Amino acid sequence: MNAFTIKDLENLSGIKAHTIRIWEQRYSFLTPHRTDTNIRVYTNDELKTVLNISLLNKWGYKISHIDQMSETELKEKILSLSHLNAQQERLVNELINCMIDLDFDQFESILDEHIFNRGIEKSVSHVIFPFLERVGILWLTNHINPAQEHVIINIIRQKLILGIETTSNILTSSKQCVLFLPEGEYHELGLLYLYYLLKTKGVKVIYLGANVPIKDMEYISQLKTPDFIYTHLTSVANNFNFEKFLTQISARIPNQAIMVSGQLTSNYKKKIPQNIQFKTSLADVIAFIGTLSN
Repeated sequence: MNAFTIKDLENLSGIKAHTIRIWEQRYSFLTPHRTDTNIRVYTNDELKTVLNISLLNKWGYKISHIDQMSETELKEKILSLSHLNAQQERLVNELINCMIDLDFDQFESILDEHIFNRGIEKSVSHVIFPFLERVGILWLTNHINPAQEHVIINIIRQKLILGIETTSNILTSSKQCVLFLPEGEYHELGLLYLYYLLKTKGVKVIYLGANVPIKDMEYISQLKTPDFIYTHLTSVANNFNFEKFLTQISARIPNQAIMVSGQLTSNYKKKIPQNIQFKTSLADVIAFIGTLSN
């Protein structure tokens, strides 16, 4: 994994492609290779550089000043950032660096240390989920080797399951829900995170997991009559038709609320069936779950 597009850099760093191009013209820290068709290609090191520079720039350092820093000074400035949000973003950047370097031991070590110091709930909310939001687009575009993806997913999956198993139901709710992923969707991490959040609110969860046919969802829905059904779409198959899925599940399960979150909801412009609600951000998801406890 040593070839990123400018769009990859934008998605991972939050810096617009236009700004990255300006940085290339004015400063010396980015010198991308160009393909035969004149497309910019960035290395692992250049991605790390952009992540570091975007973090310092966000927290008050001018680009012209950053450009003059040595690598050692750059690292020292990053470690000296004291604001909690800056520290959390630094950890997410470190996880991204570990992923692209295939340093899976360090990846897990960073997560374990944060879980030990801050607890599983804060680790999931402040580190794991932001990491997934930023790298999820690379999984959608196949810019991460499947082997890398599988290892990272399994490490995080273990942490989420640990959180689910060790969470005590301090709060109670009369609500019941079904969590599932449709056929062609195998990325359970977002769904497991929802399971964790719902359990902290005392909601009873029926967890069906990945690759569930709509007819099976219809059967469970009729049998259990949950208060709502929830699916979180991270990286569906290329032949997955989101509009068709919404239409079919709404028609097969018309009398229950169906919640949908994930990357696909952000860009969907067509009319949404009446019994379906989109949660387009983590804030939306958390706000919804916050309404469920009695």
